[in-house]
Order: sequence, then structure tokens, then C-alpha cells
Amino acid sequence: MGFFHGIGNNKILGTALLAWFIAQTIKVIHTFIVDKRFNLSRFVGSGGMPSSHSSFVMGLTTAIGLDKGFDSAIFAVSLAFSLVIMYDAAGVRRAVGKQAIILNRMIEDIHHKRKLKLTEQRLKELIGHTPIEVLAGAILGIVVAKLMI
Repeated sequence: MGFFHGIGNNKILGTALLAWFIAQTIKVIHTFIVDKRFNLSRFVGSGGMPSSHSSFVMGLTTAIGLDKGFDSAIFAVSLAFSLVIMYDAAGVRRAVGKQAIILNRMIEDIHHKRKLKLTEQRLKELIGHTPIEVLAGAILGIVVAKLMI
């Protein structure tokens, strides 16, 4: 079996990718409903509701558990990996996003008060997730895996 054939037939990876795809699609729809604008870049962007990182890793982890057993070593490794990813999404990356908001405001204040020409680009502010966004993504991943495996 070739590499691409194997990847294409990997139902566990397919489940994780489907969970990610659904989460990203929901972000586009959510942005359209809340902000009243169609923003296709939300499909590939980070941050927002639900967390596609959480959907992906929990879809992967649940699919592994259902297929290989919840007592398997690979399930334990995947769960540990998922918990680290979700902690990072709600912790470190969220803090980076908050710092970006503050730095962007400081740059705007300096620019307006001193009429400086700043060439720096604005920092990306929507990076991390709230705990609710992470939880929603995790639940989505679990549901997708339960339906697919």
C-alpha cells in the first residue's frame, strides 16, 4: 500500500480532518451571523468559536479510542497530546492575543499623539480561545468521531 493510498484510507485521520473542517465552517457561519459579514478568511484563521484545534485533536483521540481501545497506549499518547494542545489554545495563545491587543493600542496611541509614521504591521489579536471555545471544539470532535467510527 502506497503512502497516499494509506493516508486516503485512514479513517482515524479522516475523522480528525472532518472535525477540523466542520469547526472551521462553523467559524465562518458564526462570523456571518454575529458580525453580519461574510469572512471566508475565518475558514483558515485561528481563534474563534469553536476551537478547530480542539475539534481536530479530540476527534483524533476519540477515533483512536473507539478503534484501538480506550486502554491502548496510542490512546493515552493521543489524549496527552490533546490536553496539551487544548491547554495551549486556552492558555498561552489566549495570553498572546491579549498582549497583541494591548500592544496594538499602544502603537495607535503613540502614532496619533506624536504623529509618528510607524511601519510595523498590526499584531494578530485573534490567536487563542476562551475555555468555552475549547470545550465546544472538544465536544464537536468527540461527536464527529462517535458518528464516523
